[in-house]
Amino acid sequence: MNAVQSQGSALITGASSGIGAIYAERLALRGYDLLLVARDEQRLEAAATKLRAEHGVQVEVLKADLTHKDDVLKVEQRLRSDSAISLLVNNAGVATEGLLANADMAQLERLIQLNITAVTRLASAAAASFTKAGRGTIINIASVVALFPERFNATYSASKAYVLSLTQSLNSELEGTGVKVQAVLPGVTRTEIWERSGIDASGIPAEMVMEAGEMVDAALAGLDQGELITIPSLPDEGEWQAFVRARHVMAPNLSRSSAAQRYKN
Repeated sequence: MNAVQSQGSALITGASSGIGAIYAERLALRGYDLLLVARDEQRLEAAATKLRAEHGVQVEVLKADLTHKDDVLKVEQRLRSDSAISLLVNNAGVATEGLLANADMAQLERLIQLNITAVTRLASAAAASFTKAGRGTIINIASVVALFPERFNATYSASKAYVLSLTQSLNSELEGTGVKVQAVLPGVTRTEIWERSGIDASGIPAEMVMEAGEMVDAALAGLDQGELITIPSLPDEGEWQAFVRARHVMAPNLSRSSAAQRYKN
């Protein structure tokens, strides 16, 4: 049995296109009923009709703009109250173009609301509900820029580093509860996020761009294999394990009663 299979529904944010839409299709194939969340109700309804016809699952549409607190609270409440939901795909997110020094602050606040605040509130609601049930899966979509922030602009990179850290901490908090957690760190993926963010992705070398379907299939394979962190394009898992080991080597010395000798005269 695949690790993700269970009775219940999957709630997917950003489900009208790209990665979210692919997750909806793949999870329907695995027998999940679906609760699709996004701003574009017309696209959601079209996707729902197709998924019902092709996979015979129940599909519900929930229109919500997760940059608006009231809509986040609506989805959060559904997670807390609907015991049928057993999987959350925290996928909705946005990127921005340009440097922090000359950024549009209103645009950055929307990014933080969507990439950080909404992700946190929904993960919290899912963790509470799933812990009570003794089962469930939380999938948070981060990005490889969480590991290499210099390669992209400050706010987006920082938001995805937050998602990675949140997932790692949450996994520790949920140990022994029966709830599984995964962070997925895609590289450049062919989705609408670039166009929506005003970023010209045409100059990115083709060998760096993964199709969304391949990315999601790899992410689900990583989930089946029990991975906490899945980096779909990383050929050698040992490189990630070495990164984790290096972090743990530092751990005993990160908080001590005296400063390091190099800081003393």
